[in-house]
Amino acid sequence: MRPRTRSAAAAALLVALGVARTAPAQSEPGQSEPGQSAQAEPPAGIRALDGEWVWVEDRTEGRRLEQLGPPMSLKFSLGVAAGAIVLNGHGSGHRDVRVALDGSVTEIADADKVSRYRGAWHDDMFDYSVGFVREAGASGIGRIRRTFRITDDGLIVGVTIDPPEGREAVGLYRHVEDIAMPAPAKATIADLTWLAGAWVGTRSSGSSIEERWSPPAGGAMLAVSRTVNTKGRMVAFEYLQIVEREEGLVYIAQPGGGKPTEFVLTELGSEPGAEPGTKRAVFDNPRHSYPKRIVYELSPAGVLRATVGFAKGGTPRRFEWRRENG
Repeated sequence: MRPRTRSAAAAALLVALGVARTAPAQSEPGQSEPGQSAQAEPPAGIRALDGEWVWVEDRTEGRRLEQLGPPMSLKFSLGVAAGAIVLNGHGSGHRDVRVALDGSVTEIADADKVSRYRGAWHDDMFDYSVGFVREAGASGIGRIRRTFRITDDGLIVGVTIDPPEGREAVGLYRHVEDIAMPAPAKATIADLTWLAGAWVGTRSSGSSIEERWSPPAGGAMLAVSRTVNTKGRMVAFEYLQIVEREEGLVYIAQPGGGKPTEFVLTELGSEPGAEPGTKRAVFDNPRHSYPKRIVYELSPAGVLRATVGFAKGGTPRRFEWRRENG
């Protein structure tokens, strides 16, 4: 649904909920009074916010390794317009939300709530909040505040959610072209011969999963992955390749047969402390929103495991197979 500033639908819902249409929004630090006219030109420095941003690193203090993750969406965009910032991909489900920089409110009416966006540019930072108005007795998040500040290292994003009350979550984002790709490991396609074969397994849900890898030939290995649920219906598939290039090995994934995403082989060999005989291959792409890392490990007992997630921390997805008829 497109945003409508003080739309009739939003106003009607607010009135029904007992929120006066003419009630002024409370001012945030650095904001001017609502109702001031939009600026003709964006303020100095704000244009650096323009474009698509990809999460790089968790900068929140005191988090445990498994808690690491982005403070908001893994990828989002900010569009700089005259007197406003246009939001996309911020996790609200709303597209092209125009947040005025003069403190005035943009309201979007959904079936169960009204979302009220309000923002400002101050102290070299874009600061906006979205408050949620619901029917009496309905529970949920009351307000989210997000701040965006350009630094030499990239875009620092801070997010505070109320309730629950807690400290600010902080993350580093960069434009894709500013994210360095890792150095590839030295390897040939023959080094991954251990991955060849038909691998089958079962998820905790009862769904069957399989990956079928061809032997290395012509500088490549090809595979198809399939997931079939307990009702016998295929619910996911993926085309996979590992190809030899001049700089090293590249893993290419096409979930659902869609657009290919490439991951560079960065590590080959078992981790320190791993069971002797374990084989391991790590593929990375820090420019991708998710996953950023894919790891295959083959144990001496013949169990193939794949871990899909961030390069560091978080709660990765795990898959496990054994050789078909093995």
